[in-house]
Amino acid sequence: MSKRDYYEVLGVEKGASDQELKKAYRKLAMKYHPDRNPDNKEAEDKFKEANEAYEVLSDAQKRQNYDQFGHAGANGGHGGFDFNGSGFGGFEDIFGDMFGDIFGGGRSRRRNGPERGSDIRYRMTISFEDAAFGIEKEITINRSESCDECSGTGAKPGTSKKTCPTCGGSGEVKQAQRTPFGTMMNVRPCHACSGSGSIIETPCSKCSGKGEVNKKKQVNIKIPAGIDDGSAIRLSGEGELGLRGGPRGDLYVVIDVLPHKLFERDGNDVYCEMPITFAQAALGDEVEVPTLDGKVKYKIPEGTQTGTVFRLREKGIPRLRSKTRGDQYVKVVVEVPKKLSENQKDLLKQFAKESGEEVHEQRKNFFDKMKDLLK
Repeated sequence: MSKRDYYEVLGVEKGASDQELKKAYRKLAMKYHPDRNPDNKEAEDKFKEANEAYEVLSDAQKRQNYDQFGHAGANGGHGGFDFNGSGFGGFEDIFGDMFGDIFGGGRSRRRNGPERGSDIRYRMTISFEDAAFGIEKEITINRSESCDECSGTGAKPGTSKKTCPTCGGSGEVKQAQRTPFGTMMNVRPCHACSGSGSIIETPCSKCSGKGEVNKKKQVNIKIPAGIDDGSAIRLSGEGELGLRGGPRGDLYVVIDVLPHKLFERDGNDVYCEMPITFAQAALGDEVEVPTLDGKVKYKIPEGTQTGTVFRLREKGIPRLRSKTRGDQYVKVVVEVPKKLSENQKDLLKQFAKESGEEVHEQRKNFFDKMKDLLK
């Protein structure tokens, strides 16, 4: 059976921070720990799966290899290289480049090739309800765009880049150094062209020779139902411009969810408190309970005690990429009246008498028992 995606195992997005990874792992570890699930093979397997996922994603190098090469990169033991002659090439390519740099033979690596652009991180604040049911929003970001004045060349219109005379367009300069083992060649990026291989004699006035300018960009983002506070959504190719024709980076939108006045969230379940009167608790009643979908009716049974919790199925937060929802848990809080009229007091005394309760006698008996214990 093929392994599940590590991000899926922990229930986080690919751009999750270290803190988000740790929080997700701790939650799973507590849920499936063998001490809490004795003789439960399924829980044991899930615990091991979460451990393996967190071990890889919590390590920066392993995570980078996994993001690029999947499970083979994380566990292959070769750092993601293909030693069979495809992809990155075999031993001959790797060591040929290395010894070519040191001893001046073979091929030298070009340092002026395309480079991927930087990622952009954007924080968005949404309401509790929007996180529960999802929403589509438009955000404005500042990012680099190709200069329309010079078409991204960096050179003033009517002029062009020139081959760097210092490095001859290679972007590198070599310096020979004699050693007991022979002559060694040190290869460094060309200082004249900063490794680009070309120079701009007359830079563009709009972008100052950079070939790019900062502009505002409108981006539509779909926030899925059930997203949690601190989660990140990745929009591929919406980041900064790449260098020398390289691809754009990505845009990571980090979600901050505002707290709700009534509800608290725990996973996909929501919790709230419901105040009821003494009469409702004693006699029972049909009450209206607030939910994320609006008010629903619920029958409170006779003799309900304060602190009683009842569950409303499928009234919680929708699960990501699922049609199911969590539940809502409602804690009953019986409100005791603070100010009573004389008639209300008499009625309560009559109630206590008919119930066989003597409030003052009980209080006296209580203190008598305390005195006996302290003797």
